[in-house]
Amino acid sequence: MSVRPIRVLNVAEKPSVAKAVAGILSRNQGLRVREGRSRYNKIFEFSYVINGQPCEMMMTSVIGHLMELEFGDRYRKWNSCDPADLYHAPVSKHVPEDKKDIKRTLEEEARKCQWLVLWLDCDREGENIAFEVVEVCTGVNNRLDIWRARFSALIDREIHYAAQNLARPNQLFSDAVDVRQEIDLRIGASFTRFQTMLLRDAFVLEYYAEDRNLVLSYGPCQFPTLGFIVERYWEIQAHEPEEFWTINCSHNSDEGTAAFSWMRGHLFDYTCAVIIYEMCVEEPTATVTEVKKQEKLKYPPYPLSTIELEKRASRYFRMSSEQTMKVAEELYQAGFISYPRTETDSFSPQTDLHAVVHDQQGHPVWGAYAQRLLDHNAGLWRNPGSGGHDDKAHPPIHPTKFSAGESNWSQDHHKVYELVVRHFLACVSQPAVGAETTVEIDIAGEGFSASGRVILSKNYLDVYRFESWGGSLLPRYDVGQQFIPTALTLDSGVTRPPALLSEADLLSCMDKAGIGTDATMHDHIKKLLDRFYATKDANTRFSPTHLGEALVLGYDDMGYELWKPYLRAAMESDMKAVSVGTKRKNEALTACLEQMKACFLDARLNKVKLLQAMEAFFERNNRAGGGEQNQIGHVVRRCNLCQESDMALKRKPDGNFMVGCLGYPQCRNVIWLPGSIAEANVSTDVCNSCNPGPVYKIRFKFRRLEIPPSYSIDHLGCIGGCDDILRELTEICGTGSRILPTVSAGAQGQGQGPGRGRGPSSNNASRTTNQQGTCIHCGQTAHYSNSCPSQGPRSRAPTSSNSRTDSNADEASIPCETCGSPCPVRTANTENNRGRKFYSCRDCNFFVWEDNVNSNGGRGGRGSNINSAASNPRGRSGRGSNTNNPASNPIRRGGGRGRSRSCGRGRDRGETHQTNGHTFIPASTFVSATGEPTAARRCFSCGDPSHFANVCPNRGL
Repeated sequence: MSVRPIRVLNVAEKPSVAKAVAGILSRNQGLRVREGRSRYNKIFEFSYVINGQPCEMMMTSVIGHLMELEFGDRYRKWNSCDPADLYHAPVSKHVPEDKKDIKRTLEEEARKCQWLVLWLDCDREGENIAFEVVEVCTGVNNRLDIWRARFSALIDREIHYAAQNLARPNQLFSDAVDVRQEIDLRIGASFTRFQTMLLRDAFVLEYYAEDRNLVLSYGPCQFPTLGFIVERYWEIQAHEPEEFWTINCSHNSDEGTAAFSWMRGHLFDYTCAVIIYEMCVEEPTATVTEVKKQEKLKYPPYPLSTIELEKRASRYFRMSSEQTMKVAEELYQAGFISYPRTETDSFSPQTDLHAVVHDQQGHPVWGAYAQRLLDHNAGLWRNPGSGGHDDKAHPPIHPTKFSAGESNWSQDHHKVYELVVRHFLACVSQPAVGAETTVEIDIAGEGFSASGRVILSKNYLDVYRFESWGGSLLPRYDVGQQFIPTALTLDSGVTRPPALLSEADLLSCMDKAGIGTDATMHDHIKKLLDRFYATKDANTRFSPTHLGEALVLGYDDMGYELWKPYLRAAMESDMKAVSVGTKRKNEALTACLEQMKACFLDARLNKVKLLQAMEAFFERNNRAGGGEQNQIGHVVRRCNLCQESDMALKRKPDGNFMVGCLGYPQCRNVIWLPGSIAEANVSTDVCNSCNPGPVYKIRFKFRRLEIPPSYSIDHLGCIGGCDDILRELTEICGTGSRILPTVSAGAQGQGQGPGRGRGPSSNNASRTTNQQGTCIHCGQTAHYSNSCPSQGPRSRAPTSSNSRTDSNADEASIPCETCGSPCPVRTANTENNRGRKFYSCRDCNFFVWEDNVNSNGGRGGRGSNINSAASNPRGRSGRGSNTNNPASNPIRRGGGRGRSRSCGRGRDRGETHQTNGHTFIPASTFVSATGEPTAARRCFSCGDPSHFANVCPNRGL
């Protein structure tokens, strides 16, 4: 009775691997090809027998990782949350849109099969991809029997052996990759957002990117790699050349020349060196004190690991690590070399090394050497040494198929294949043998020595042309022999700094410190070049750019070693512990993320160090909205309007504070804070009253002179609505800067008005201090020069003929009473004064209604009469009133929002008031430019409703 065949779904990591495995297993007989959902991932069908069980095989593939780890939609946008939230924000794996067709193919085929055989690369990353495939396939067929094929080369014996010895996938390997992915995502996203939003727009960085999409990325492996480059650069910069002196001796004879080196090396004390040299010159006879002859061995390299392949390709061919891995991957997929990503540098006893050598006997260059290796009488064979590393996944890199060079190979393919073959032949060869002679002499009590070497047997050096073991042959000397040196000189030299790190040096540093894996090191180096953090010259030596150096300098000045390898090395150690089962996945994740979140919070508190470091290399960007002042601040609460983003404390360019939604511009929710705040920081205290929570309280420090004396300058407040003190100070002090800048003689009357839009001033003028300006005419501080009484009364009402410009002008205007600039006529649009005409100056505080100009025979100006009740049916006073009695003029202050320098947006204008015998023009009154009063508040210092206390003229008297 025949056994019914089972249907087996086979999945490889790449289409080329799927095609190669299908061809080997089917022996290219009865192989059928059909299209899948993805046009790049075809399906190969053939029959095969696994351990006596007939199978109908379907072989398809993915393209690397099938899934991506990402934050939820709420946290994905940069402005959607505080970057610190990313350390605990929910993450999930999903199939991206560009791989949905591959997913559909797997689902359709999995429904029809009983077995799932995973032909992914046999490292941790491949194991993680395997479990992604398992998740998709078992989602539609949970009865699948899941198997793992383990192989290291795309050659017949490896593939058939893997098919007949199927194992189970390794969950621990996959868990280790999950840990790395989540750690890298959370740390990288948080620091990248922090750096980019803090620095990109604050400095002129156009040199590094043609657009404004420059990302200043941070990676847990990327930054320590940059640290190696910067640290070596700093060593070079800090090096101070120092002169030294040494004594050199040479001796010529019939047998040749011997150069003797001073056994002291060199001295930095010139006087001491001269004294010793003079002693030698006075008694120059040299006596041979010792002659040592011994056999020396130069051992071949250990079997080839990924790191060694990258280092040697860089050193021998000046190939980048990225290009080396690209070429090696292509050679592997074509079946010429074994899997190129391996940490193993020792062969297992079961490996048939002779068979590998046997395949190379026909090569026209090294074929003869391979034949000698297999000749027992030649004695050239030696079992390879062990470097002590074994990743338990793949053997060292070695050739798997003979080639004298394929027609489609580039020069790099030839070089990498040659390196792999020669390295393998060298590691199974005897070491080179040489005879080394060392001669020591004495001159006036000073010791000198010379060495010479002759190679007796080259052995592995015959095939490994990349290494040499040169040396010169010394003349013959006997103990006790004396001679007069041919030359005895005192020579000077200068200490030199170390060289910049080469790519091979950098890979060695990363390997030694445990930064990255054999499969990812070249990616980290490439990322530094792509991000403009470092450059590489023609000699493959790295230098940091100004940007890379500034970033490292900033973190170094903070006192943190985020650019050092220790943190990442500890992470890699934890991931390895997860992969072998000595540490649980969640345990490793929690410990690492807690540590890095603390580092992130500390770094953000000390961001000034990063800004100072950048200022050492780059110019500040004066573009409006740029700089660290517009960065995302500390989160205060969840936005109660959009319910999607957080609200964060921010400091605007004019120095004022606000709490705004991070979902801007989609959500424009904002809470304006008092304009008298000097400092504000979000605390860890949570309000027990406000909901929905948590609502974090803010530590405020107010400017003493801008708040009533009954209020403390320090306040722990809540913006959720429960804080009466904060609400009262907002009403008393307003929400924007109302402090006049000091007025110079050439700029009289040009005060700094409130900003536009919904918040404080957004102009580029610097925020002034609390101190009142001084009048340039009389020297007093209670008023400005444009209102000094010592200059006599101002012209009040010019004749009507001069009250307007040329009647043929397109727009009627009158000259400003203060600065002389033309003031165009405008139309009010508020409820009380809609349609009413007025004049106002854009540059100072001049305002007058048109009907006041006409009815009074001239301009009403700042001292014009108050509007009558007839013209103001609600009994609210208009602009331009002149009164000494605040009670008779119930002008009300605005809430601070919407005030602007343009008339239609509620521009505040000053009025003339008599205070202590002087005329004072306040920075702003608290009605709109159209005469619409808004609130009933007065200066708490003098009771005048025309200004707030922060600009009260009585405060400085």
